[in-house]
Amino acid sequence: MTVEVTRLENGLTVVTDNMSQLETISVGVWVNTGARHESPRQHGVSHLLEHMAFKGTKRRSARAIAEEIENVGGHLNAHTAHEATAYYARVLKNDLPLAVDLLADILQHSAFDAEELERERGVVIQEIGQSLDTPDDLVFDHLLEAAYPGQPMGRTILGTVDTVNAFDRDALQGYMDERYHAPGMVLAAAGAVDHQALVALGRDRFSALPNRRSNGAELAVFRGGERREERDLEQAHVALAFEGPAYGDPDYYTSQIFASVLGGGMSSRLFQEVREKRGLCYSVFAYSWSFADTGILGVYAGTSPDDLAELMPVIAGEITRLGEDATEEETARARAQMKAGLLMGLESSSSRVEQIARQYAVHGRVLPIDEVISKVDQVDAAAVRRFASRFLSKSSPAPALAAVGPLKGAGGGLESYERLAARFA
Repeated sequence: MTVEVTRLENGLTVVTDNMSQLETISVGVWVNTGARHESPRQHGVSHLLEHMAFKGTKRRSARAIAEEIENVGGHLNAHTAHEATAYYARVLKNDLPLAVDLLADILQHSAFDAEELERERGVVIQEIGQSLDTPDDLVFDHLLEAAYPGQPMGRTILGTVDTVNAFDRDALQGYMDERYHAPGMVLAAAGAVDHQALVALGRDRFSALPNRRSNGAELAVFRGGERREERDLEQAHVALAFEGPAYGDPDYYTSQIFASVLGGGMSSRLFQEVREKRGLCYSVFAYSWSFADTGILGVYAGTSPDDLAELMPVIAGEITRLGEDATEEETARARAQMKAGLLMGLESSSSRVEQIARQYAVHGRVLPIDEVISKVDQVDAAAVRRFASRFLSKSSPAPALAAVGPLKGAGGGLESYERLAARFA
């Protein structure tokens, strides 16, 4: 696999990874803007804009966009995150010009038709309603709100019914004019792609993009705290988080290994102790999320209200114990799982294009796989133990806690935030 990078005259970066054994190409545009770049009145506009991009341009209707990509058996989609919005397609290799033309059209010439906006506004409001009815998703929104109170990082990606209802065509076009600039965008492709061919397409089709940089995001500060929502459900959904490392932090890979040892698979400590030994829940796992300037090291569990009183002390105990007695055997197993996941991802053009685009956006370069594997291999049990002391020290921010569901049960239910936080003091 060969990664090539070219920066065009208007600041757009073209990144490719040739996978010559394939007959298909995954291609997309990653825009350096997302939920954390929004002002309070813009809350949810990134996501609505992503939806509206497929609803017609100055020369294509929404139906024409769908038919053109499906006429060649291709697939067109998008997603919004806190720090980026991605628009991407997967097509046969000979259909790359069509895919790039469609992407360029929706990102530069969207019509934002009033009738289409009303329909899609309703769709997004339904999506907000669905998220509110999905407690195992909602609890993570509450967790970010508790971790980053009053900050863009703590707001949901979808927005609220009120903010979405307030957006008109001018709001969408204004946000696109404000944030969709060539220097903050990456045109990336992986698969049976010729780099120079994509460079030529990028230069020809994206010439209307402004050559200026957008403002950065407000600095995120992890503060910790809690957000509880009592609901009449069968299960209580609980998420606990500590401040984790940002993308460029030296502990980035250590955090990934720590989360894997703690709750990354069936052999992990949480799975074995909480589910297999004690039978306290069906789903329990740990994870590490990183952003440009902050991160989250978290644990999720779904359980019955009667088991909450026992569950949380057990989780707290496993977290602190891992910081004391992490072993080389379990650390090596976590390294193997992480490396296997990385290498398996290289076999998928969709996974690979996502990886190279995000790496370039975050690091300003695509990280060689050998470099990544080397950094993973450097994480030993001592590094895992040291990392635990980083977020469990007295100088670290307090943890964040979110819970949704029936939070009172036999034995007292979910303990107070103060008592839980004290378990890590």
